[in-house]
This record gives sequence, C-alpha cells and structure tokens, in this order.
Amino acid sequence: MDMEDQKRQAAQDFAEYWKDKGYEKGESQKFWLSLLRDVYGVSHPERYISFEDQVHLDHTSFIDGMIPSTHVMIEQKGRNKNLKAAIKQSDGSLLNPFQQAKRYITELPVSMHPKYVITCNFQEFLIYDMDNPQGEPEQLLLKNLPKEYYRLNFLVNEKSKVLKQEEEVSVKAGDLVGKMYDALRKQYLDPDSDHAQKSLNILCVRLVFCLYAEDAGVFGSHSQFHDYLETYRTRNLRDALIKLFRILDQKPEDRDPYETPELLSFPYVNGGLFADENIEIPRMDEEIAELLIKDCSEQFDWSEISPTIFGAVFESTLNPDTRRKGGMHYTSIENIHKVIDPLFLDNLKKELEEIKSIQVENTRKKRLVAYQEKLASLKFLDPACGSGNFLTETYLSLRKLENEAVSCYYEGQMVLGDFVDPIKVSISQFYGIEINDFAVTVAKTALWIAESQMIQETQKIVHMDIDFLPLTTNAFIHEGNALRMDWNNVLPHGACSALIGNPPFLGARVMGKEQKEDVNYVFSGWKNSGNLDYVSCWYKLAADYMKNTSITAAFVSTNSICQGDSVAILWRPLFELGLHINFAYKTFIWNSEGNNKAHVHCIIVGFSYKNREPKILFDNRHHMEVNNINAYLINAANVFVESRNLPLCNVPSIGIGNKPIDGGNYLFTEEEMEDFVKKEPKAKEWFKPWYGAKEFINRKPRFCLWLGNCPPNVLKHLPQCLKRVENVRKLRLESKSPGTRKLAENPTRFHVENMPKGHYVVIPEVSSQNRRYIPMGYLDDSSLCSNKLRLMPNASLFHFGILESNVHMAWMRVVCGRLKSDYDYSIKIVYNNFPWPTPTPTQKAKIEKTAQAILDARTKYPDSSLADLYDELTMPPELRKAHQENDKAVMEAYGWNWRGMTESDCVAELMKLYQKLIDAEKEQ
Repeated sequence: MDMEDQKRQAAQDFAEYWKDKGYEKGESQKFWLSLLRDVYGVSHPERYISFEDQVHLDHTSFIDGMIPSTHVMIEQKGRNKNLKAAIKQSDGSLLNPFQQAKRYITELPVSMHPKYVITCNFQEFLIYDMDNPQGEPEQLLLKNLPKEYYRLNFLVNEKSKVLKQEEEVSVKAGDLVGKMYDALRKQYLDPDSDHAQKSLNILCVRLVFCLYAEDAGVFGSHSQFHDYLETYRTRNLRDALIKLFRILDQKPEDRDPYETPELLSFPYVNGGLFADENIEIPRMDEEIAELLIKDCSEQFDWSEISPTIFGAVFESTLNPDTRRKGGMHYTSIENIHKVIDPLFLDNLKKELEEIKSIQVENTRKKRLVAYQEKLASLKFLDPACGSGNFLTETYLSLRKLENEAVSCYYEGQMVLGDFVDPIKVSISQFYGIEINDFAVTVAKTALWIAESQMIQETQKIVHMDIDFLPLTTNAFIHEGNALRMDWNNVLPHGACSALIGNPPFLGARVMGKEQKEDVNYVFSGWKNSGNLDYVSCWYKLAADYMKNTSITAAFVSTNSICQGDSVAILWRPLFELGLHINFAYKTFIWNSEGNNKAHVHCIIVGFSYKNREPKILFDNRHHMEVNNINAYLINAANVFVESRNLPLCNVPSIGIGNKPIDGGNYLFTEEEMEDFVKKEPKAKEWFKPWYGAKEFINRKPRFCLWLGNCPPNVLKHLPQCLKRVENVRKLRLESKSPGTRKLAENPTRFHVENMPKGHYVVIPEVSSQNRRYIPMGYLDDSSLCSNKLRLMPNASLFHFGILESNVHMAWMRVVCGRLKSDYDYSIKIVYNNFPWPTPTPTQKAKIEKTAQAILDARTKYPDSSLADLYDELTMPPELRKAHQENDKAVMEAYGWNWRGMTESDCVAELMKLYQKLIDAEKEQ
C-alpha cells in the first residue's frame, strides 16, 4: 500500500470513528490530536497544536486551537451546531464562529495572525482563507474526508526545507551578484553609457556561469575557476578573464596549442555566451579579486541555487530600475505552479501514475517509453518571458517526470533497455519572447543551469556519466517586442503545446506613449480598447495565435481585465471567436518574493478554443469543479455587463455630487468656518455641511460656503464672501481650459451641481474591499456632497435597503472596477445594470422597515465612524443584525431562499435576470 492509499485508509478510519461523536468540551482536543497524528502523520501532535490559548478582550477568552507553524486558528463547536449561525457571547453580542475567531485575531500580535481559520462541528469543516476574508469558506464534510483528505494538507504542509534552502541560497547569490556589479561598475570609465551597461551585464552573466560551472562539476575540477583566478589575482586579472572567455568559446581543435595549460584545460562552452569579444571589460582591483575568489568562490556553493528563482533574482539585481526601487524580487515557484499545474502538469502527473499502476510489465514499459516521447514532443512558448522563470520551472517539472518514468522503467536495474537516450526532454522545447536584451541572456543561462542540474539527477538513476559540455541544445529565447511580431516566426502555432507567462502589468491610465501605441496596434478596429490594461494585448494575440489549434494557454494578469467595463470590451469578442475559460484563479495577492516584495492583486486565466470539462475555479486555496467560468471568473452564464447611460430598471438615475472648481475658496474645516463667521456673522446661513467620500466615511463633514442662491443685494454686503467669489473668478479665468474660463462668468456657481431636494442615497465612489457592505448614506438637502459620492435623488428607504443589501453588494463585487483592490462603484456599470426585484407591497414595506433599522443602529454610535462600524472585526451586533434582517427581506423580494444561497449562487441568478431584462429591452 503506497503513502496515498495509507492516508486514504487512515482518513476512512478516522471518519468512521468520529461520525457519531462530537461533545465540544470533552472531545475537541482528542479529535484534533487524532486527525493530525493518524491522518496527517504528525508524530507528536501535542507539540504541534496548542489548545485554549488565552486572548484578552474585555474579558479573558480562549482560542480553541492554534497551529503556529502553518498559521491555522481553529474555532470548534459541538456536533450539529450551525457554523454560520450567530451565537450569543458573554458580552451579549451575537457572533457566528468565524466572527468570533476574527475578534480573537484583533487581540493577537501580527506575527500570530493566522493564514487560515477553520470552524468545525465534528461533522463539517469550514475553511476561511484570511488573504480573502470576505470570500466564501471552503466546506469539507467529515464523511468525504477519505476521498478529499488532501484538502486539509495545509494543516501540516509548510514550505519544504529544500525549497526554502533553494530560495535562501538564490537570494544570497543575488546579493553577491549585486556586490559584484557595484564593484565592477566603479571601474568603468563611463559606467552610464549604453555600451558599458550592456558590457557590465554580460560580464556578470559570464562570471556567474563560471562560478556555477565550477561548483556543479561542469568544469573539469571543482576548483578550476578559483585556482585560475588565484593565479592571476596579483597580476593582470582583466587580461586573464579576456583570455578565459575567448578559450571557452573555442572548440579544442581551434585553440592555440601553445596556450597555457591552465587555459587549455577548460572545456568548450557552446551557445554564444562567450562569443562577443566586443564587450568592455574594465581593470580589476584587489576589491574585485577578493570578492570573486573569497566571497563568491571559496565561501559560496553556486550549485545549490534554484535556476527558476535565481534567473529572476539575477536579472532584477542587475536591472537599474529595480535596483533603484530597492533591489531584487522574483516570482515564487509556488505561484508559477498555479499556472502550469492545472494547465498541463496535473494531467501529465496523473497519466504517469496510471502507467505506473499497470501490472503487465511489457505493457507498462512500452507505455513508459511512449510517455517519455510525449514529454519530449511538447513545446512551450512564453511571449513575455523576462528572465525565463516560467520556462525554467516548466523544464524542471518535465525533466522530473521524465526521470521518474526512466526510474520506473529500470526498477533498480543498471541497463538502459529501450531507453537508448535516458534524456529526451530538452531546453530546445522552450521558446520565449522578451524585449529586454539582458533578460534574454539571463533566461538562456537559467535554462542551461537547469539542464546541468537535471543531468546530474538523471546520472544518479542510470549510473552513468552524461556530458553537459559542450552545450548541444539551445533555448530559443528571442529578443523583441512580442506585441509587434508574429509569434509563428518564433514557434509555428501547429507545433506549440501551451502558452504560459506573466505579461507586464500596466493600467490603461498609467501607460506611456509606447505602450499606448502597442495597444492601439494590437486592438486596431476594436471599440473602446483605450480602456484596456496593457496585459490585455497578450490575450488578444494569444487568441489569434491559437486559432484552429488545440493549444492551451494560461497567463497571470492584473484582476482589472475581469472587472468593470474591461470584461465586455476584451472578453465578448474573444468568446465570440470561440474561446473558453477552462480554469481560473480568482483575485489573490501575487507576492514577488525577495527584498522588495511587490503586492499585486492578480488573477490567473487558463483558456483555449477547446472546451475542457470539468472546469476548475480556484478561490485562493479553495477550488471547485464548475459547469462554466464566465469572464467575471464566476460559475455563471456568459453574460457581459456593458456600460449604459440609463438604469436597466425603472428606478431613479444617479449621478456624481458637486464639483466646485473653486481652488478651495468655498470649502472650510469646522475651525476655519468658525473663524470666518466671526469676521462675517451674516455668512453663517450660507454654510452647509460638505461630504466627500472621506468626510462621509469618517462622519466628519467639512463645510461649504454655497453662494449660488445668495441674492445679489445680500452678497454685496458680505465683503469676506465677495473676496472668495473674486478669488474663484480669477482662478477660473487663468485656467487653460476654455470650459473653466467660461465658468468665470458665474463664479458663485459650481462646475457640476447636484443638490437633490428631500432625501437621497449617497454611495462612496471608492470603498475598502475589506468591508462586506459599502457604507451608504440616506441624507437630506441640508447637506451638500462632492463628486466623490454618487447621489440618488428622490430616494426612498426601499431604494436604500436594496442598495445596502447583500444582493447588491454581491453584484457590485463581481462587476465593479477596482482601484488596487478597493471597490470602484461605477454608475454606468454597477448601478445602471443592476437587476432590481419586483416586490409585493408587503415585501416593499418590510424592506423599508429593515432599511430604517440599519440607520437606527448607526445612530446608537454617534462617535464611531462608518469605517469603524463597517469593519468586520468591530461592527456592533445590532448593526450586523439589522443588515442580516435587511438581507433576508431583499432576498425574499427576489423570491430566493436566503438560507441556502451562497454569494456566488446569488450572482449567478442576477446574471440570468440581467440577461432576461436585456433580451426584453432589445425586443421592445
């Protein structure tokens, strides 16, 4: 019985034993200790998990369970307790188990904050990923544990020690390269010249290759390069390197036979790495000699680096832009596998496992040979490959599968058998396009290093020496702008198996001139393509390249391409061409590891013209098989919500608030207003509270001197107000905009005026993604609002209740745009397309009542900001309950069962309703 079968059986035994048990106080600890020991192999679980850790709220509470090494918090309840139901706490508040856990988190030091929170009632596990605390939990039932035990692997799976060591070594190598770079740069006569910069980069690549080749045994002796440098350190180290580079590029038969023995002993290195003799190499001083010989050679083992990580570290270390921003960064191997595993690697692994299980030896061996041929036939293209980390990791993954197949074939025997060549997977199967010439060189070098490492692994299996040098394979990394070339000239699409990569992220509003020209070139003839982010270009070109093929593709992208108006602009035409999304990762934080961690909110989209089933949707570590993945990355029909100027339903139109263009002359803090009124008491009646998004969220208005309705005969007796009016008039007259200069004719009026009479709903333009509900307001005409708020005039409590409901929030979260990760509430996308319910009079009255209850609950906390009230950790229980009652009332108005619907279910139903309304509108 193999390891997986043993785990499966252990999970079966565990589930069978605990199926009828579940006393919270007496059995919780036994339950978790047994799970960790018997199913997940923790030898001393009592040392691994802690129970009843104290946490101090306004009283002392106890955390049911903590696993520090994997950052897991457990909130355990008794058998059959509803894990989503609110439970009355000792302080009288109502919290469900997850909210209870989150309250504990606020009192813990940041270093102890969990990555996962598990709520459990012995029969059910709900798993919350704290990178996305608003997301739906992953559910695992105890009865399904035997076949789904792997879903709790995160309880024990720390990053492997080997991977940690590789990362640490690779980052340290990057530090050494940085020191080498700085020391060499000081020796150049004109270090800022293009030629010197390019020469310096190539010189660093060559030195690193020699250091690696020495430690990895690629050169004849493990100290060959070190000894050569030591010989010349006190003489002319510059000339020594020039001669060495020339020798490394020469075949033995082409070398000068009278050259020194130490030079002739170096092997021939093909591939062009040492070919260019036109590079500028400066004089070498003692600092450089010491750095190369002692720090880089004697005290560091370059053979232990990860080529996947090091390529990116190396390139970013020597890139002037990233150096100025604080140093190296790299894409973690874990994140690369989020792309390549579901795209093709999982299926290849599964196929190998099926072959290994074949009992008939001859059949199994034939299948293994065919499997190796299949691996060697696959070809991959990364059209924005950078330093080649995606290609390198894919190469390493295929070679590991190949080695496993070869090992399985031999079964300990030392004969080659049918495997005439135990290595058929080659770096020549990997193609890349990269605009940066230096990154091209680094990518090739990273692949060569990867090839060298995997040859050593194969040697251990076949018990024979395999020569690495001279380089006989080539990594096809092409220098150029991928957006201006035909990818078929790099790799004909009929030969390509998969497209992979992490194209550059640049927002539509921050692109430079060249990038905008690229977008216009790629999307020539497309409607509204100027609103698309730069990464969209790769999707369009990939779709063109993949036509009439079975190529699969997956790119990492900013989440903006699956939000807001980008969805209809980009994805509708691609779907009309026949493209399908086969798997996707919803928004997650893409950590670029290293000194300068770059936190970008990303998605991964896997797509092809072939409709693959089942489709897999990942929400952080939670994944599920679904029927369809639409362009919003949800399990719903292929609906495209397009920008529209008027509401789809019969509801009031909303607009932006007031936009003064006053240079600040009409806006005052409370203290400034009081000082002004002291000077001009009669001005007091012309002040109104003024709310922008910040003032509204914090419940601290500024004040606006609104003179638009002030009669001339009154205004002329307000000299301080007249000064402000004159300031505004001059400001507008001096503007470069003709429209603004025109406004100078009416200096007391605003550029945009929106002052509804009676009550109106206000919606912040931007709100934090960490809030379950956007805090909206229900104001009257005694206040004025800025253009940072959206206003619904003639609004009733019914309108407020619908907009503040979980239904509208679910819709908003899917279709809105984002600023970084925060919600950007668009009138034309979110509001105007929202499908409203058609409630009965009774249902409408109920919503008006629950909406008023939300407002009433807020008034109980006049000194708390809306930011405080709508923080999931500090939301008062009566406000939470008011929202929950409002959510129920709104869902009933749609005719939905609020007990059983998830947020994803809700959005799927809204998408259907939206499409019906659109279809009905077209028929009119």
